Amino acid sequence: MGPTINPPPVVDSAIDITGLAGLLADASRSTMLQALMDRRARTAGELARLAKIAPSTASQHLSRLTAGELLAVEAQGRHRYYRLANPEVAALLESMMAFAPAPADATSRTASAGFDLRFARTCYDHLAGTIATALYDRLQADGTLRVTSGGIMVTAAGDRRMRSLGIDTDTLRAGRRPLARACLDWTERRHHLAGGLGAAILASFRARHWLTPRNVPRALRVTTAGRQAFASHFDIDVSALAALPSFSIHSPSTVAPLPDGGVKPG
Repeated sequence: MGPTINPPPVVDSAIDITGLAGLLADASRSTMLQALMDRRARTAGELARLAKIAPSTASQHLSRLTAGELLAVEAQGRHRYYRLANPEVAALLESMMAFAPAPADATSRTASAGFDLRFARTCYDHLAGTIATALYDRLQADGTLRVTSGGIMVTAAGDRRMRSLGIDTDTLRAGRRPLARACLDWTERRHHLAGGLGAAILASFRARHWLTPRNVPRALRVTTAGRQAFASHFDIDVSALAALPSFSIHSPSTVAPLPDGGVKPG
């Protein structure tokens, strides 16, 4: 009589992500979701034009995305305005975009994005792009942030630094949203800062006119005052950073550990 072979254990605790994956697995729905990553609410007609589909088709897609809690809708007069349901949806999209292959007619994903969008842009309510990843690195290097296997902590020195920017980290900690978390950057394929602190930093930079909108959706311009501020507050030379070729320092082929034990493109 041969040895007894036990059947493999049944995994009954796996989370079913197939419904979510199905919502995202459509080019038109993906286009409409990405169009809303600048935090602007748009009508079904506007989103239909962006996705290049019929309004009736767009309405069907938007109904599915709303039912799936990826979108929120608000009625105003005769119009219904759609927006991303929360910052977590934007973070999910940005992370997925980082893993998506570059278009066949572009030498890299950064070429397809264009310099303005790659260098500085919004990722829903926080800063993304080359300058955002440089800022995240700098905040770790100067002791503002401490990244551990358990997550991201803002140090006491970091609290003081944020107060100099008009940001009350104690108030942010008391909120429902995580104070600080890493978000995988679409073009850089490295992390930038998200969470309540990431949103507060972007709001502070915009209020001080260090960053202003460009004509390209989501893209931001670093103003002269912003260049001076990045140099004095964070020791970041914006001109030198802009002159660096894509991925000249951080190759996307390397892999580094994440605080939660996963991996990210380096």
